[in-house]
Amino acid sequence: MASEASPERELPERESMEFDVVVVGAGPAGLSAAIRLKQVNPDLSVVVLEKGSEVGAHILSGCVLDPSSLDKLLPEWRSEETPIRQPVTEDRFYFYGSHGAVRLPNAFMPKLMGNHGNFVVSLGLVCKWMAEKAEALGVEIYPGFAATELLTDDKDRVIGVATGDMGIERSGEPGPNFQRGMALMGKYVLIGEGVRGSLAKQLIRHHGLDVNREPQKFGIGIKELWQIDPAKAKPGLIQHSFGWPLDLATGGGSFLYHLENNQVYVGFVTHLNYKNPYLNPFEEFQRFKTHPDIAALLEGGKRLSYGARAITEGGYQSVPTLVFPGGALIGCSAGFVNVPRIKGVHNAISSGMQAAEAAVAAIAEGRSGDLLKSYENGWRASPIGTDLYAVRNVKPLWSRFGTALGVALGGLDMWMNQLVGFSVFGTMPHGKTDAESTEPADQHKPIRYPKPDGVLTFDKTSSVFLSNTNHEEDQPVHLRVKDMALQKSSEHDRYAGLSQRYCPAAVYEWDETNPADPRYVINAQNCVHCKTCDIKDPNGNITWVPPQGGEGPVYGTM
Repeated sequence: MASEASPERELPERESMEFDVVVVGAGPAGLSAAIRLKQVNPDLSVVVLEKGSEVGAHILSGCVLDPSSLDKLLPEWRSEETPIRQPVTEDRFYFYGSHGAVRLPNAFMPKLMGNHGNFVVSLGLVCKWMAEKAEALGVEIYPGFAATELLTDDKDRVIGVATGDMGIERSGEPGPNFQRGMALMGKYVLIGEGVRGSLAKQLIRHHGLDVNREPQKFGIGIKELWQIDPAKAKPGLIQHSFGWPLDLATGGGSFLYHLENNQVYVGFVTHLNYKNPYLNPFEEFQRFKTHPDIAALLEGGKRLSYGARAITEGGYQSVPTLVFPGGALIGCSAGFVNVPRIKGVHNAISSGMQAAEAAVAAIAEGRSGDLLKSYENGWRASPIGTDLYAVRNVKPLWSRFGTALGVALGGLDMWMNQLVGFSVFGTMPHGKTDAESTEPADQHKPIRYPKPDGVLTFDKTSSVFLSNTNHEEDQPVHLRVKDMALQKSSEHDRYAGLSQRYCPAAVYEWDETNPADPRYVINAQNCVHCKTCDIKDPNGNITWVPPQGGEGPVYGTM
C-alpha cells in the first residue's frame, strides 16, 4: 500500500526490527493494548510508537474519566499513587443565552449522563502513568517516532510500519542531518493514532472499511487551562452547556471542569457540520468566555495553556469495520467517542484490551497477518457497543432539528433506550460529511467577532504559543494541498477562504496584497495537529500527514 506521507526517492534501506505486535500511538487505546498483551502473554514482544516528543505531549481531552475500563485493565490502580485524584463532586447542565443561563435539573438527565464515580484528570498525565505501567511489563515505547508508512506483503497484508525519515529539507531532498526511518515489523499492527490519523485514513479507504457505514462526523474541541481565584475554585465540579454563543442551527457546547490547585479546564466544542463558512470556532470559544457566568469565574485568573483537537462524533453507526489483514483500528481511530457524554477514554481503553486479546489468541494459534475477527465480531456486544448504541440518535437528531428541538428529542431518545431498551427513531443516518455540510459564502452573512482584550479573550497566535508547538521550518510542509487552483476557485472564491477561520492555530491565510491574485499561505509551524483542515475542507483538498517525529504541541498537564 503506497503511503501518502512518503514520496518515492532513492534512499538507503531501512533498518528493521521484529516484534510480535506493533502499536501505533501511545494514547489510552494504544497503551491499554500494550499492557493487555503483556498481561495475557508476558513472552510477547510489543512496541509502541508515539509521534509526540514524549508520551502525553500530543494528548488533549476534556477530560472527565469514566474509570470502568481502567478498573478491568489495572484493578490495583485505586490503591496506588496515580494522577487520577480528583473525583467529580457535582454535575451541572445549562442552556445559555447571551446574558443568562437556565440550569437543567439533574433529575431530567438520563442515568448515563451522570458523572458519579468519575474523575477530572489530565489525560496526558494519565498516559504517562500508563506508559510506566507498560514499560514495567516489558513493553518498548519509542516517543518521537511518527509512523508514516504502512508496510505490506505481496498479499496486501499489513506486516509493519515505517517511521518517517528525519532531516528531509523543504526541497524534499535529504539534508546533512538526514536519518532514514526504521521498519518495525509485527505479526499484527494495532492503529491507535487518534482522530483522523493518516494511516487509519489510508486503511479505511484502501480496504473499504467504511462501506455500509454512515460517514464519520467530527467536532473541533478547543481548550484552555486557567489558574483561578481560590475563592472561586470548586474541585470536582463539572459543568456542561449548550446554546449561546452558537445559534440554534449550529451544534456544539461548552465544558468547564474544576481540578485541584485552583485550576479549571475551560473548553468549547463546535460540531464541524456547521453550514456558515464565516463561522470561526476559535472566536466562538473566546466569545463564550465573555458570558457573565464564565467571565466572573475567570476574573483575576491567568490562562496557563491552550490546545485544540478534532473529536469523532459519528458514534455507533459510523464505526468502520475495525479489522484489516494484519491488524485493527482502536480508540479514536475507530471513532468510539460517546458524544452526549463527551467521553471516549473508557471506550478507548476497552477497545485496546479487546484488540489485544484477539491478537494474543491469534498468535497462540500460530496465526499472523489475518483478520482479528473476534474483535470485529465482539465489540457491539461489549460495553463499547452498549455505551454507543444507547446514544446513537443524539447526534443525527441534533443535526437535523437544531439545538432546541434536537437536544430535547435526543434526551427523550436516551430515556427511551434506558427505560424500554429501544428507540422509536430506529438508528438514524447522518447523511452528509462535514465537508459537504458547508454552504457557499453567498448564502450567509459574515460574522463580526470582537477584538481580543488580552485578559479574558485572546488571538490565535498568542494561544499557539501556550501550546508549546514547534516544527522545524526547513522540512516539507506536512499540510498538503492537492490542487492549488481548486483551492483558489473554490475554498477562496466560493467559500470565502474558510480555512482561515476553521483552523484554531492560524495556519492558513489568504494574502490579499494583490486582490487579483491572492496567495495561499500555510504557516505549518503553527499546526497543533487537530486535523480540522483534513476534515472540513469542502473539496477534501488538504491532507494532513505527520511532520518529523517529535514535532508539534507539547501539552504537559492539559
